[in-house]
Amino acid sequence: MCRRPGSVPLAAQSPRPSPWRCPAGPGCVPRLPRGGGSSARPPLLQPVGMASRPRSSPCLFWKRILCIFFLPCILSGFSPRVKHKKNLLSGKAQPQLSQYSRFIWSHLTPLELRNRSMGLQTESRVGSNPYFTLEGHKFLIFGGSIHYFRVPREYWRDRLLKLKACGFNTVTTYVPWNLHEPERGRFDFSGNLDLEAFVLTAAEIGLWVILRPGPYICSEIDLGGLPSRLLQDPQVNLRTTDKGFVEAVDKYFDHLISRVVHLQALLKRGIVELLLTSDNVDDVLKGYIKGVLATINMKKFRKDAFQHLYKVQRDKPIMIMEYWVGWFDTWGSKHEVKDAGDVKNTVSEFIKFEISFNVYMFHGGTNFGFINGAINFVKHAGVVTSYAVPLPPLPELTPKAVYPSTRSSHYLPLWDVLQYLDEPVMSKMPVSMENLPINNGNGQSYGLVLYETPICSGGQLHAHVRDVAQVFLNETTIGILDDSIRNLKIPEVKECQLLRILVENQGRVNFSWKIQNQQKGLTGPVTINNISLEGFTIYSLEMKMSFFKRLRYVPWRPVPNSYSGPAFYRATLRAGSSPKDTFLRLLNWNYGFVFINGRNLGRYWIIGPQETLYLPGAWLHPEDNEIILFEKIKSGSVIETTDQPVL
Repeated sequence: MCRRPGSVPLAAQSPRPSPWRCPAGPGCVPRLPRGGGSSARPPLLQPVGMASRPRSSPCLFWKRILCIFFLPCILSGFSPRVKHKKNLLSGKAQPQLSQYSRFIWSHLTPLELRNRSMGLQTESRVGSNPYFTLEGHKFLIFGGSIHYFRVPREYWRDRLLKLKACGFNTVTTYVPWNLHEPERGRFDFSGNLDLEAFVLTAAEIGLWVILRPGPYICSEIDLGGLPSRLLQDPQVNLRTTDKGFVEAVDKYFDHLISRVVHLQALLKRGIVELLLTSDNVDDVLKGYIKGVLATINMKKFRKDAFQHLYKVQRDKPIMIMEYWVGWFDTWGSKHEVKDAGDVKNTVSEFIKFEISFNVYMFHGGTNFGFINGAINFVKHAGVVTSYAVPLPPLPELTPKAVYPSTRSSHYLPLWDVLQYLDEPVMSKMPVSMENLPINNGNGQSYGLVLYETPICSGGQLHAHVRDVAQVFLNETTIGILDDSIRNLKIPEVKECQLLRILVENQGRVNFSWKIQNQQKGLTGPVTINNISLEGFTIYSLEMKMSFFKRLRYVPWRPVPNSYSGPAFYRATLRAGSSPKDTFLRLLNWNYGFVFINGRNLGRYWIIGPQETLYLPGAWLHPEDNEIILFEKIKSGSVIETTDQPVL
């Protein structure tokens, strides 16, 4: 949904070296806007940059309409029977198509065409609309977006089979730089981040792949997929041709593309497949690149939406790179839903006019951990944890289960846990999360930071925090600071006390030029009565798996009837001998995060709209499973499960 200032690769992939096309721009980096220009596009789960604009939620997975609508029309491989029609670009009437005309797709699969010589191309003939060809055969792209990093690896095949069962021939995915290179020069393509395995699984199933490597992907992910360490240098403008940014992108692409070039990839690194750019309908004049296929994004079919596209390319087929069939939610807002009838009507028009398209999203998945992005129009709002809605009936649904309710048995106040964290940072002045001298110089990307400093008098506290901070005197809550509340009255103290400021990163903006200023934590001096405080002890609360392993050997306290303040709560979920998917419901808890066997399921928040957290059965052990809640406000009691998500 975001407008992409970075080229987006559309690629048909195969399980072994052979030519296929990648829709990124020529080299992605050269396509970055000079001087930091960005095109406006709505916040969504996608790779290119975005600016503000209304959107239909592309991150949401779009219900069952595709299955209902596509199966009769597409699964059989027939193209729609069309009489006289007008060329959407030229306005000229086209000759009548034979009622038996069809796209023969049964043999146009990656495994069948592993030895192909031509790959995806475009063709334009007098008397007909331009069209795609695959190994010489006329071909329409029916794509759906699934992000491998938002779906447990154990379920990739299930989600891809559902995509194919709905009549699609292509899967589209972004590639998140911030997850694949968590520290400079340290790359992670294992487990849920095994991009090659995802592509090869799609090929095995018979799906082509449109690969969108970024480097900026938007995608409703933290900072649009850019590593937060890029914020360490305030002189570097992200998503521009600034030397520091381009050099970082080059190093990342050198590694990334070497992993996919045998499947196919970027021009200067060996890509031979078709490249494309992706822009909103009104921004295509700013975003297209000569010699590269221009595609557009839209939420509803309009014939006048193609006028700008026509100005930059007359002889190419139309491709809707992102057809937004939903929209993402933010905490505290209403749940966004798109009318299924609108989807049906729009898709009907695409097929009638032989327009290739990609549904954004087919399956939204879950922002496991702290990876959610955010929007910031009037105020900062974090994207919710899941885009889940009930899955379509074809093929067989992944089994769900309801497990016995459980209660937390033990707890640890945050203050008891500090001794089990990594060594704190000692600093004269506050340091933002990204600039903490930890993680081999890469700073902290996600989670929370606790700042401590002694004070010996009360007065007017002033601090710039991102995104929200709880302020304590020793262990007593004083109040809240956030983007709009920067001052707080500190009561007079009789003797020196410990001022504690616990700051949470609720997600970095994932589009618009506000991404330049997304440093988290305390982002400036802290003063009382205009006098700067000095001498800070800074604890990093990244809550990685290693931290929870440490907590297993810590003496926990029995849970009291009620406890106010940040604390960890431990419970046991008994899943039986064959664990299945389920959804956690935390009815009388307030705000925090859930960890199952050390894995971060994401954020829960009483303000909604999301009321359940998706728990993949593949992440459960037979029988007993450890649940740890980090609750920031006040303890709850029961942890329930349900076999349906509640939104």
